[in-house]
Amino acid sequence: MSITSILIANRGEIACRIIATVQRLGLRAIAVYSDADHDAPHVARADDAFLIGSGPAAESYLDSNRILAAARAAGADAVHPGYGFLSENADFAEAVQGAGLTFIGPDASAIRSMGNKAEAKRAMIAAGVPCVPGYEGGNQGDGAFAAAAADIGYPVMIKAAAGGGGRGMRLVTQEGDLDAGLSLARSEALNAFGSDELILEKAIARPRHVEIQVFADAHGSCIHLGERDCSVQRRHQKVIEEAPCPVMTPELRERMGAAAVAAANAVDYRGAGTVEFLLDEAGAFYFLEMNTRLQVEHPVTEMITGLDLVAMQIAVACGEPLSRAQEDVTLTGHAIEARLYAEDPANGYLPATGRIELWEPPRGEGVRTDAGIAGGQEISAFYDPMLAKVIAWGETRELARVRLIKALAETVLIGPETNIAFLANALAQDAFAAGEATTAFLEETYPDGVGRIVPDAGEVALAAAVLLKSRQERAFRSAGYLSGNQLGWSSSAVLPVPLDLVSGDKAWQVSALCRGTVWDVGVDGESVSVEIACTEGTGNRARVGDRRLIFSASIRDDGSLGLAVGERCYDFRCRAAGVAEEAGSSGRVVAPMPGSVIDIVVSEGQKVAKGDPLAVLEAMKMQHQITAPVDGVVVHIAVAAGTQLGSGDLMIEVDERAAE
Repeated sequence: MSITSILIANRGEIACRIIATVQRLGLRAIAVYSDADHDAPHVARADDAFLIGSGPAAESYLDSNRILAAARAAGADAVHPGYGFLSENADFAEAVQGAGLTFIGPDASAIRSMGNKAEAKRAMIAAGVPCVPGYEGGNQGDGAFAAAAADIGYPVMIKAAAGGGGRGMRLVTQEGDLDAGLSLARSEALNAFGSDELILEKAIARPRHVEIQVFADAHGSCIHLGERDCSVQRRHQKVIEEAPCPVMTPELRERMGAAAVAAANAVDYRGAGTVEFLLDEAGAFYFLEMNTRLQVEHPVTEMITGLDLVAMQIAVACGEPLSRAQEDVTLTGHAIEARLYAEDPANGYLPATGRIELWEPPRGEGVRTDAGIAGGQEISAFYDPMLAKVIAWGETRELARVRLIKALAETVLIGPETNIAFLANALAQDAFAAGEATTAFLEETYPDGVGRIVPDAGEVALAAAVLLKSRQERAFRSAGYLSGNQLGWSSSAVLPVPLDLVSGDKAWQVSALCRGTVWDVGVDGESVSVEIACTEGTGNRARVGDRRLIFSASIRDDGSLGLAVGERCYDFRCRAAGVAEEAGSSGRVVAPMPGSVIDIVVSEGQKVAKGDPLAVLEAMKMQHQITAPVDGVVVHIAVAAGTQLGSGDLMIEVDERAAE
């Protein structure tokens, strides 16, 4: 079978990743895009691109008819689904093949068998693959789940049978929380996957999440390419992955690899797949699920095996046999990947949106960045919040770890809130450095949540100097009769400039005095000297006190500043010195991000306590419970189910005084 052109039915970083291999192989890469992605990098990098609909995924990337129409119009030979969207949709795989195109992935029958967690678990039990005790029965009534949970024993994990990625998943620790957990999981599963079928599993305490990469061809060969440890997760979504697993032994790898190959053979698998296991503290492992697609974290396997998994997928789809046998697979060194999300870790990892003002990926030995973003691009609420992946390789795990921390410090992304600083902090924790991270790592490391990073006096002084120097330069440009060496010069005594700088919920009283090229900045009584050469862009150098540092800055039209120093990024805004900000109503509940209201669970006049659920908001493919900020009475509900909201839109008002 010959393939000369491939349509990539996806977007973002994975579309860019696939395009790179397709073009390296001398093939034609065809992109599809929505209205929201008209200026996205994957569109620019492809050899051809077709508009397939509006921003919502259901009207574009999840519309198989529009994608197939684009494939026909482009004259494509094959379709690569990437991950997410339609990648594990058996009907889509059949439709691609029915259109006379090659689907770069497994047969529809294998996708169906493994795409439904209940069916997959039954198949694995029949194949002798170890499975977590649970319930995967056809009776989906609350009573059946209650009886099963009592039999299994709490805690239990509710999971959507038709999907993954943390959607439709809830941990229930006690009987009284089961009904609410089932309701939320069903709703989220139905919205994410079109099916509200659920399963129950025994929640295993402090396991590792270890997955095996398998590859099978159409000639009966199936091998594994080692394992990846994906234990560092938030909301059941992976954050940091590595290969190999820090506690893996040759004997355990052989047993887990054999179980993964048996799982693939049980459904006559073909192509790239991943068999996921839970590994407990005693060394026992249990089947979780099989992902019948390329994984987000596939780069760590590529970096320790030297293989291009996308190229292997294309070769298998063309009918070629695997290029190596199991004994030819070697694992060299260690690789760690960090997922860069548009989210606010200090606010419960809520997704963030906004325009990317500056983007500069890291560059260094052993460092790879897979990204699908560009400066000026708008990050919308329509899609998953993952923007990029930063991966580091080293001869040892420790070298890979420190390289990745350095790479994150060199990554510049000013615009929407991101998790860069959080990733660097997690990688620097003693437990992670020792290879001891389990799925409980983030909860145990940050029991009170992730704290917001507060700039120190030097960073505040730098922000003040950048803003004031920028104002000075703008004034100079508008006064054409001045020469550059007159900046900061005065014939009379120069008075310090007062201003209040605000970042987050903290404010600083600042005064700054310009002495030629040096700013003497007073920050809450502390004096800091700052000398900078440039005020905007990336890679700027400054002297702040006795410290030399590199920073990046974006000065906005409204006079606010985005400032990145290492892995830390801050937003500063100015207000007139001595003017306090108007206090907002503590009972006003606003949308923390753009999204759609799924449910309102209170009514006007109802008494609520702080933390009680008020509504459910869906954004970036996840459902978020909106809770009461104070004790009080609901006095106004401004939205209804189905309402589309922007960030900051009023949802509900709770009056504290009415409860007195």
